[in-house]
Amino acid sequence: MTVIRKQDVISSVADALQYISYYHPLDFIQALEKAYHKEESQAAKDAIAQILINSRMAAEGHRPICQDTGIVTCFVNIGMEVSWDETDMTVQQMVDEGIRQAYTNPDNPLRASVLSDPAGKRINTKDNTPGVVHINMVPGNKVEIQIAAKGGGSENKTKMVMLNPSDDVAEWVEKTLPLMGAGWCPPGMLGIGIGGTAEKAAVLAKESLMEHIDIAELIERGPETTEEKLRVDIFNRVNRLGIGAQGLGGLTTVVDVKIKTAPTHAASKPVCLIPNCAATRHVHFTLDGSGPADLTPPKLEDWPQITWEAGANTRRVNLDTVTKEEVQEWKTGDTVLLTGKILTGRDAAHKRLQGMLQSGEGLPEGVDLKGKFIYYVGPVDAVGDEVVGPAGPTTSTRMDKFTDMMLDETGIMGMIGKAERGPETVESIRKHKAVYLMAVGGAAYLVAKAIKKARVVAFEDLGMEAIYEFEVEDMPVTVAVDSTGANAHQIGPDTWKVKIAEMEK
Repeated sequence: MTVIRKQDVISSVADALQYISYYHPLDFIQALEKAYHKEESQAAKDAIAQILINSRMAAEGHRPICQDTGIVTCFVNIGMEVSWDETDMTVQQMVDEGIRQAYTNPDNPLRASVLSDPAGKRINTKDNTPGVVHINMVPGNKVEIQIAAKGGGSENKTKMVMLNPSDDVAEWVEKTLPLMGAGWCPPGMLGIGIGGTAEKAAVLAKESLMEHIDIAELIERGPETTEEKLRVDIFNRVNRLGIGAQGLGGLTTVVDVKIKTAPTHAASKPVCLIPNCAATRHVHFTLDGSGPADLTPPKLEDWPQITWEAGANTRRVNLDTVTKEEVQEWKTGDTVLLTGKILTGRDAAHKRLQGMLQSGEGLPEGVDLKGKFIYYVGPVDAVGDEVVGPAGPTTSTRMDKFTDMMLDETGIMGMIGKAERGPETVESIRKHKAVYLMAVGGAAYLVAKAIKKARVVAFEDLGMEAIYEFEVEDMPVTVAVDSTGANAHQIGPDTWKVKIAEMEK
């Protein structure tokens, strides 16, 4: 009988979460490099380049790939012949202790994003616990652990449906994906669970995302099983949509599609679709009683040598002197390098600002948004001589319900975030002659290098959701919605869907 030490579980989980915070799986990097060389849309190619550059920087610097270091999902397969050296902790508690140690590591602190009392006060647990742990008893004398850190932007795009038995799953995915927007930061992967019951389909979908990327090999040899044929069908249908990297339009929206199935009721066809983002993070290891897991770091030579430079249509902008009239000259698709001061604010800060404005209290001291840009971000804590930790954009659609108020009552000139804005928000931007700028999701460490100074100016109690003042230098963004309401997240995919159809004739 194999004896597994609880400390080996704890330290292995902690090491694994640190490892995946700064190392992309190499199969994902290789798939992304292929997508980069294949891509014909310049906007999408630039976005993929920034993701790959950021990935290499994170691997070199041992700092998070993305500021959203995720909620932890862990699949633990325990052999029936395993025993434990101590029984004072459950497996859930062991995993949670590993999470706690990983997320509070002083050398590479990870952003704590887990909140207790989700339907009420939503209080940050400060150490990212508890994790979501799935325990399965299997034959054997080992413990196998698959662990992932899943960002909120992609997790929030999960879709579930109870199809009729005769319904076409591929057709449902093809119709559903455009409705998900770009907040899941494509290009990424799709995990699909089919069968069982509703909750089983969701677990199958999540578990499928732990698998190795192999769609190119599958297509080359030809699909044989029903699941393989469905994977290829969905892969082709999704990429024909032209959504592209960051939703800007292009050839590659997904680099793989994974499917897991389970027997289901004769009257049912539960389906769950879960996307993985450009910050795909997972690792697998086995404990056999000989000690903690040994995770071998990848070689930096395995990362492609890709560079990115601003193109000819790039605007360099001084945020401290720019006027509204100058901003109205910016056009959708332009690359802009921002220098100067910006303020940050995301969900909790917007909600609090709304309450203060509605009560007549006004904005907090030190927060003057008139003529300024607000950046939707919740950064990782700084270490060493860093000004701020990784600080990539969060999904902008969550701030849509506050945007009209912010434009009406605070005088902001524009917003910076990731992914699309809703139709009403685009109309509000047009009405106020403002702009919405998009930074690349999944390039958080790269963005942080453009931030030269950072200080909290309000709501310090909100932690990563506090309002910061950043001083940036040549921070790269793309005009996603200009002052006329022209919307890159509509124009790009619409254009490339037609182009791809023409290419295939």
